[in-house]
Amino acid sequence: MNIYTVRRFVTTLLALVAVTAMAAVPESYYTTLNGKRDSDLKTAIYKLVRNFTQVSSYNALPQYFQKTDVYPESSRWWDMYSDIPLYAPLFSGLNREHSFPKSWWGGTTTIPAYTDLNHLYPSEAKANQAKSNYPLGEVDRTQRIAFENGITTVGYPVTGQGGGAKSVFEPADEYKGDFARTYFYMVSAYQDLKWNTSYMFMLQQNTWPTLNAWSISLLLKWHRADPVSEKETLRNDAVYKIQNNRNPFIDYPELAEYIWGNKQGSVFYTNNSGSTTGTPELVTPVQDMSLDFGEIALGRSATARLYFKGNNLTEPVTVRVYTGDQTKFAVSTNSIAANLINSDEGYWLPVTYTPGEIGDHTSRILIVGGGLAGSRGIALRGSCLPVPTLTAPVATAPTFTGNGTYIANWTVPADEVVDYYYVTRTRYPQGGTPEQTELLAESNSLEISDYDPDVKESYTVQSSRLEYRSPASNTIYVEYGGIEGVVTDKPLAVYGVGGAIRFICSTPHTGVMIYSATGALAATAESVDNNTDIEITPGVYLIVTDQNHRPLKVIVK
Repeated sequence: MNIYTVRRFVTTLLALVAVTAMAAVPESYYTTLNGKRDSDLKTAIYKLVRNFTQVSSYNALPQYFQKTDVYPESSRWWDMYSDIPLYAPLFSGLNREHSFPKSWWGGTTTIPAYTDLNHLYPSEAKANQAKSNYPLGEVDRTQRIAFENGITTVGYPVTGQGGGAKSVFEPADEYKGDFARTYFYMVSAYQDLKWNTSYMFMLQQNTWPTLNAWSISLLLKWHRADPVSEKETLRNDAVYKIQNNRNPFIDYPELAEYIWGNKQGSVFYTNNSGSTTGTPELVTPVQDMSLDFGEIALGRSATARLYFKGNNLTEPVTVRVYTGDQTKFAVSTNSIAANLINSDEGYWLPVTYTPGEIGDHTSRILIVGGGLAGSRGIALRGSCLPVPTLTAPVATAPTFTGNGTYIANWTVPADEVVDYYYVTRTRYPQGGTPEQTELLAESNSLEISDYDPDVKESYTVQSSRLEYRSPASNTIYVEYGGIEGVVTDKPLAVYGVGGAIRFICSTPHTGVMIYSATGALAATAESVDNNTDIEITPGVYLIVTDQNHRPLKVIVK
């Protein structure tokens, strides 16, 4: 049984015991979409989902992933980028992956999209690095594949796709619909963002359709071929209990057709007519949701905002912290006016966790009043750890991969726990003021894809743990002038022979990389034997292998 069959079998079993996602949604949740079409329908989705309870911090995401992205009845991470078995609660080897790349909106970390679980997934580190910020697409299998692990494929796009990007990311067939519906959500929930003009591969600067023509065609194709699975509906439920908003394209897959597909121009209606009885209703927060503050260091506090939205409330809602470690959690007010919760914008209630001592802490929030029948309970959780001791990373020389790209590298002690890294990139334009940019990296390397050899630059690195930072590393200056240290190594010799490179070696060499004189990757080979010829256009080339790391120079005429 292949992995695709196994996963579908698992989700089929889940269907027998799980409550469907729609059963957890208040009756009026989607009624604002009724009677809308095309751009008005997309904007109605934007207004519905844009306000939500944001997770407490980027650092806490692995704790939330344990509720959204772990196999049922198992502690194995459900990774849509790799099939390597990794297990919660350890997050080692995984990244917090923005499936809709953060560079596309400019990389700012202060907007809700940065920690929106509707597009954040755990990803095995190597697959995440290979996927980079490339657009979705279908890889041309007749060309060289840059990365493939059985789940993720990265390579040149087929004709008509890619939007000008040099590579595309193609997920496994069983996840193509998942990613399509994720992108439908993102371009609706954040249709008001101004996209980074350097990454307009799939996007347009407008509120509708936001996606460009080739990406609409691709995403609809994947959406239709890979329908909503039980995995998606269960995850949608889990995210709803954390963020108090949903991905409408999972609950109502046909929405994509009304906005971009074969039902454009038609008016959309949910299963609910939209009529109201005037009964008080609290749409969010959701009963038994959890506000998880993750891990924080002793001496610090953390604040999250709990989103309240309701209809027809007739009196103030009373909010109080009770039971358990209630002295370690606090709300900013104990009473919220009904008109604030009933308003289009809703109301955000600040909730603060101030532990004061090391350990795991839990409590609950009780919500009553408003004319509601009964009460609603919200779980509160947090962990307090000692203040970390961090040493400065050791920055090492960059790896040049060609086409204006290099990889910044660094090392840290093997036994040091690090959440992520801050890379400070400094560019020194001639006659200008140095330009500094702070970038975030999940592992001990970071790809820089807009390197200009004519502009000098440098980088330093800091480790981050529990929002504390290490001292800065040493400074690495990036000055690319071609690959240096060209020598002929005895175990391997290369010659130019009439439009080809000939390899002379006593034993096979693997991992053959052939670079042009400017450092661009020109060709690769898994292995070569004695007298192997690789055809190539005339020019000057530099060659390295797994067994011969120092570049060999060859001229092909």
